[in-house]
Amino acid sequence: MTEKTFSRTLPAGFGRAFVLTLREALEGAADDLGDLDRRAGDGDFGTNVRTAMKHLDANLEAEPPSSYREWLTALYMAWLGVGGTSGPLFGMFFRDLAKAGEESGAAGAEAPTISQFTDALAAGQATVQRYGEAKVGDKTMIDSLDPAVAALRAALEADAETSAVEALFAAEDAAVAGATATAQTTARRGRASYVGDASKGVIDPGSAAMAIVISSARAGADGSGVAHFGWIA
Repeated sequence: MTEKTFSRTLPAGFGRAFVLTLREALEGAADDLGDLDRRAGDGDFGTNVRTAMKHLDANLEAEPPSSYREWLTALYMAWLGVGGTSGPLFGMFFRDLAKAGEESGAAGAEAPTISQFTDALAAGQATVQRYGEAKVGDKTMIDSLDPAVAALRAALEADAETSAVEALFAAEDAAVAGATATAQTTARRGRASYVGDASKGVIDPGSAAMAIVISSARAGADGSGVAHFGWIA
């Protein structure tokens, strides 16, 4: 394996690191996410996040995962068990993410390549947009996911020497920028759309949560295990 190829490879155990980092980050951000939703929605998102993480803990205890796909399967099943709009949408998104590398026959591998992970993110975005009928600018999770996918692809295509971690840092920056920008928009989809201009000045909680997902992927890849979400408060 060449050094260049290695730099594009996500580390062994990426699924475990990604999911456990995300669990800790979402639990830590649940209060802030719930507060955002109370200010510009129906206020149940923080509760939904906690419920999903409880389901995740139960899934991990019942059947400890041993591969990337199994870790992501535990995560998507946890979200599918949550009510409301966010549960099914995040669940379907993570279900697509669990399939990273499947087409190449790498479903049981410890980790997909960064290209496979990027393709899975894009597939998840397409699924969310198909069922949620959201587009960029509607003040939803798509506002952070779309720029993250674009930045990830651009970083990987711009320079063959760009590592997986460097590309994920670019995606994280784009996701956070996209999420914070939702504070300047009015919701056009989801329950926040019911409150009209009252949602202005408030970051969309779904977009913030998606930025945490991208940050957790970066943290899982670089080995730090620390996702950034202090910008939400």
